[in-house]
Amino acid sequence: MKVTEVPAIAGAFLFEPTPFTDERGFFCRTFDADVARSAGIDPDAFVQDSLSRSVRGVVRGMHLRSGEGEAKLVRCSHGRIFDVVVDLRPGSPTYLRRATFELSGDTQATLYVPAGCAHGFQALTDTADTSYRIDREHDPSEDVTIAFDDPELAVPWPLPVTLTSERDRKAPGLAEVLRTLEVKAP
Repeated sequence: MKVTEVPAIAGAFLFEPTPFTDERGFFCRTFDADVARSAGIDPDAFVQDSLSRSVRGVVRGMHLRSGEGEAKLVRCSHGRIFDVVVDLRPGSPTYLRRATFELSGDTQATLYVPAGCAHGFQALTDTADTSYRIDREHDPSEDVTIAFDDPELAVPWPLPVTLTSERDRKAPGLAEVLRTLEVKAP
């Protein structure tokens, strides 16, 4: 498994497995505790696995948690997604920078999103399953949502947005969120 630092977001990593492919399909390891440790990530810190299924054009995000934040490993297990991370940690050297990725079920690459970064994605295929491994139990009182179409974020969503949640549609812009957000620096 290859690990690459994401230059645009301090503390973010891309984990790319080496699949074994034959006439049956493929097999690959999508998580390896020793590889995570080698990148400075505590594999034992993760407490929850979640899965979302989205249809083409759906946008989920931009989401993060206030306070201690929430680190996560994100992987598209089926289909393809356009994934976005924005660094909202005031003390970070990559504060307010954005990084985008295409994650797919074909590659099974996993993105490590550090706590204090906003995250969202758009489904690029008819069905896209996205897996999350999260390092804190969910506390809805800490949920923060930023408008996915905020001009200040200027996320270049590759498809027309077909559907979002009500929460995402009604989310405030980045400037408003930054005025009230409490995120601890790395």
